[in-house]
Amino acid sequence: MELYLIRHGIAEEKRSDIDDEQRHLTKEGRQKTEKVAQQLRKLGLQFDFIATSPLVRARQTTEILVASGLVSHIEECMHLAPQGDIHCWVKDWLEPRKYSPQIQLALVGHEPDLGYWAEILVWGQAKAGLVLKKAGMIGLKLPEEGSPLGRSQMFWLTPPKYLL
Repeated sequence: MELYLIRHGIAEEKRSDIDDEQRHLTKEGRQKTEKVAQQLRKLGLQFDFIATSPLVRARQTTEILVASGLVSHIEECMHLAPQGDIHCWVKDWLEPRKYSPQIQLALVGHEPDLGYWAEILVWGQAKAGLVLKKAGMIGLKLPEEGSPLGRSQMFWLTPPKYLL
């Protein structure tokens, strides 16, 4: 299985008058995310399935990916909200679904969580060394059998500037 971790696009700044969960993508964030999605499409990337954080900015990023023709099936996943637990995601989503080894699954979420998740999948522990830029993507190859934690291989780390 190929797993793609995608950070949401540029969002409104944190303010006291708006809940963090309700922050939207900015105009610039939408435009850059659309360009990144178009480039991913030109590279021939297609996702079989996308799971997204329930926060507005992540859902909007996912909608852009859908509109670009990168995926048709999406589902909301509470584990992708900030401070989501990868161990719970593996237990609740990955293990019971028995995905095909050929599937391309994308997760749209937040930093620092996605960077930590990638590190746990590759090295078995979070080291706070990987930073995923807004609208950036990490690609991981998960093992066909057994737990992916500490056994996955990273094959893609792309900041959005290389796709614009």
